Amino acid sequence: MEDWLQRFVDDGTIGDSQLEEARNMAANLGITVEDAIVRLGYMTAADIGRAQAEQFNYEYVELDGLQIPNSIIELVTESMARENVVIATDVQGDTVVVAMHNPNNIEVLDKLRFVLNREIKVVMAPYESIQGAINRHYGQTETESVDTMISEFTETAIEFTQTEAEAAVKGDEDESAPIIRLCNLIITEAMQMRASDIHVEPFEDRVRIRYRIDGALIERDSPPKRLLGAMLSRFKIMANMDISEKRRPQDGRIKTRMGAKEFDLRVSILPTNHGQAVVMRILDRDNIKIGIRNLGFSDDNYRIFQNIIRRPNGIFLVTGPTGSGKTTTLYSALGELNRPDRKIITAEDPVEYYLPGINQVEVKHGIGLDFAKIIKSMLRQAPNVILVGEIRDTETGEMAVQASLTGHLVFSTLHTNDAPGSITRLIDMGVQPFLVASSLMAVMAQRLVRVVCEKCKEPYQPTPDEVDYFELTDEDLEEGDWVRGKGCAACQHTGYKGRRAVFELMTMNSTLREMAFNSEPAQNIRRQARLFGMRTLVDDATDKAKAGLTSLSEVYKLSKGGH
Repeated sequence: MEDWLQRFVDDGTIGDSQLEEARNMAANLGITVEDAIVRLGYMTAADIGRAQAEQFNYEYVELDGLQIPNSIIELVTESMARENVVIATDVQGDTVVVAMHNPNNIEVLDKLRFVLNREIKVVMAPYESIQGAINRHYGQTETESVDTMISEFTETAIEFTQTEAEAAVKGDEDESAPIIRLCNLIITEAMQMRASDIHVEPFEDRVRIRYRIDGALIERDSPPKRLLGAMLSRFKIMANMDISEKRRPQDGRIKTRMGAKEFDLRVSILPTNHGQAVVMRILDRDNIKIGIRNLGFSDDNYRIFQNIIRRPNGIFLVTGPTGSGKTTTLYSALGELNRPDRKIITAEDPVEYYLPGINQVEVKHGIGLDFAKIIKSMLRQAPNVILVGEIRDTETGEMAVQASLTGHLVFSTLHTNDAPGSITRLIDMGVQPFLVASSLMAVMAQRLVRVVCEKCKEPYQPTPDEVDYFELTDEDLEEGDWVRGKGCAACQHTGYKGRRAVFELMTMNSTLREMAFNSEPAQNIRRQARLFGMRTLVDDATDKAKAGLTSLSEVYKLSKGGH
C-alpha cells in the first residue's frame, strides 16, 4: 500500500532520502510510513490524509473545528468510537456518514453496519483529527465529567455506605460505584488533556486536584474532604499498594489504556499533615518512540549526536533538571542503537518505560542493589552499551568511567545547569580529573520550551527591550517568523500546546580535555567551548523562536533559569 507514497517524491514534495528515512523509522518503531513522514515533519497529517483520500477515491473531511450535532454523535456509542477510532459526521437519508483513518478496515465497517443497521458512507480524516473530535464531542454528550461528578458529590452530600466503601477498597470492578467512576474519570480526563502528572493533595477542608500540562499546573474542581479516604483506597488498589498503610510513603504502578494507546502511571503516596497526597506520573509509551530526528535538533547538533552515539566507547552525559526530557532523549538514542548485534543493559531508578530487546535492571536500595553494584555486575554480562540512570555519587561516577575505558559506550544523566558544569560536577564528586578528561566524549544540556499553539498563533513583533536583551539584528527581525499564542479552547487558553526540547551540545576536544585535566572552573570551559562553536541553550531556543516554534517569553524564562 505504501507504493502510492512515491507520488510525493515524483512531485517534489519530499526527497528520496526523506522517504527512505521514513521507511527506516517506520520499521524500527512499528508504525506506518505515513505516520513516520508526519513525525519527521516532512508533511502534515492533513496533507497525507487528503492525498490518501484522493488516491483511494474517498471524500476527505476536515474535522478540526467541525461541530457535529448531538443527534448524529449519539448514533455511535463512545466505547465503539474510541475503540475503533471512528466518528459519525452526518446522516444522508438512510445512510450514516462515518469518518475513518483506514477505510480498508472491513471488520470495523461490518461492525458499524450491524450495530447501526444502516448503510455506511466512509469519509477519510487523519487519526489524530478523529481522536480530537471524539474527545471534543463525547466530552459534551457524555453527561459525566470530573466537574459534574464532584458537584454531584458536593450538592447531594452523598455519604458512603459500608458496602460502597468496601467496594472501593476491595477494587470491586463494579464500574457504576461512584468513587470508582470518579477515579477513572480523573485519570481519563488528565490523559485527554495531555497531562504529564496528576496531583491529588489534601488540605484542611478540601482535596485539590491539579494536572501538569506542558510543565504548568492547572487546577481542577476540588472534591469534598470526606471523599479522600475512598479515593485513596481506590488509587492504592489500582496500583497494588497496601491500603492499610497510612503512615509511610508508598510507590506503585497502574497500567491502563485509552483507546488503542497503553499508558503506565507511576504512583507515589506521601503522608502529609492533612492526609496522604497522591502524585501519578503519566508515562506515555509513544513519547519514547519519537525518534532522534524528531527530538528538535538543529542540523549541526543532529549530525554530531549521530556520530557520538555510534562511537564504540566513552561516556555521553545528558544533563538538566527533573522533567527536562533527559529520559526521552536517552531512550531515543537506545532505540536507534537497539539492534540484534548489540547488547544493551540499563540500570534505572525506577524503570520508567519498558523497552523490548533491552535488559533493564531496577535499583532496589532496600536490598543494597544500587547503581554501582548493578554496573559491576552488568559488566560481567558483556554488554556493548550501558545506560546508568543517574550519576549521584563518586562510586557510580568511577564505575561508569571505568566501564567506558574498558570498551563500553556509557550513557548517563547528571543534574547540572549547563553542559560545561558537568565536568566540574564530576570532579567535585570525587572522580579523578584525568579519568574525566580521558573518558568523557560529550555532554548535552537540555530543557523543554512550550510550543506556540497552531490554532491561535499570531504574528508578533519583538519589543525594543527583547531586541536588546537577545541582541537581535535587523536581519533577524526581518527574516524571523516571530509568533505568540492568543489562547483558545484547544490550548486551555494558555497560547501553548506541546513542548519541544532545546539543546546545548558540547563535544570534547584536546583543549577541553586539558582544561578538565587541570580542573579549570566551569566558566572558563564554557567560554572555550563557545569559541569552538557550541550553541548555548538560549541560542538554540532563540533559533526556535525565530522559526516560529516558540515565543520569546519562553526563551526569556529559560535565560532566567526557569524551565
